[in-house]
Order: sequence, then structure tokens, then C-alpha cells
Amino acid sequence: MKNRLPFIITVSSMMLGVFIAILFGINEGYFKDKITSAIKQNPTYLALETPEDQSKYYKKEKDKNWRYYQRFHFHSTGISTMTLGLLILLSFSLAPKKITLTSKYLLSVGGFLYPFIWLLAAEYGPIIGRNAAKEKFCFFGYMGGLFLIGIILSLYCLTKYSLKFESRA
Repeated sequence: MKNRLPFIITVSSMMLGVFIAILFGINEGYFKDKITSAIKQNPTYLALETPEDQSKYYKKEKDKNWRYYQRFHFHSTGISTMTLGLLILLSFSLAPKKITLTSKYLLSVGGFLYPFIWLLAAEYGPIIGRNAAKEKFCFFGYMGGLFLIGIILSLYCLTKYSLKFESRA
């Protein structure tokens, strides 16, 4: 089970990215309306005195927060796809099992958690501000570091040790 868990985590991440894309396709307006209503309750927006300033702020914030939802989708599906490829290659590596297993977990856990910084920034950005939301959930951003360490460890395993492909004949 400990060898399968990184695959399960990675496929789950891939499914989350695809699921949110399906939600975008079904009802993109829901996300945009949610952003709109939250921005209009944001104290920064309410403190702007002229309608021109409010209009500029509103458009910029709406576009950026919508982009954060998209980034969650892009990062979740893209990172999980790359992770799945590396997990498959590591399964054939003759590197010590401890190193490959560590690499697999760093890749899968880091790749699964990192995209959540964008989802949570999209959810809370309109309310507390984009930078404050990213700072509040920076833990998830740091998971990208785990993913990076997993990539480096994987590359070490794949370059230093051979791959073994068994014949089933």
C-alpha cells in the first residue's frame, strides 16, 4: 500500500483539476458572481471615493481572482501529470527503495498540496485582498518546495541508477 499511495494521491490531484474544469464549464458564472459579490463587500473597494477608482479596482480584482481559480486547475492537472510520469519512471528504477519511496512521496504530496494556494487565494482574495490571502495560505505554496526536492531526488535516482524493464514472456 505504501508504494501505491503516491499514485492514489497523484491521481486524486489530477481528478480535482479536471473536476474544477468541469465546474467551470457547467457554471462559470457562479465563480465570477461569487468574486463580484465579495469584492463589492471588501473594505478596500468601499473606501475608494470615486466611481472611476472603484471601476478600475473592481475590474482588476475580478480578473486576477478569476485567474487564480484557473491557476488551481492548471497547476493541479499539470503538476499531477508530470508527477505521474515521474512515479512510473521511478517504479522501474534500480535505486534503493528508500530513496525512490521518499521521492515518490515528496512528489505526490507536494504536487497535491501546492495548487491549493491558488484555490484558497481565489476564495479569500476578494474578501481580504489577494496578497493577504496568499500570505495567509503560504503553507500550501511551500509545498511546491517539497515537489521541487522530489524532482531533484527523482532526477538523481534516474541518472545514477539504471531502469529495469522485465519481460513478461
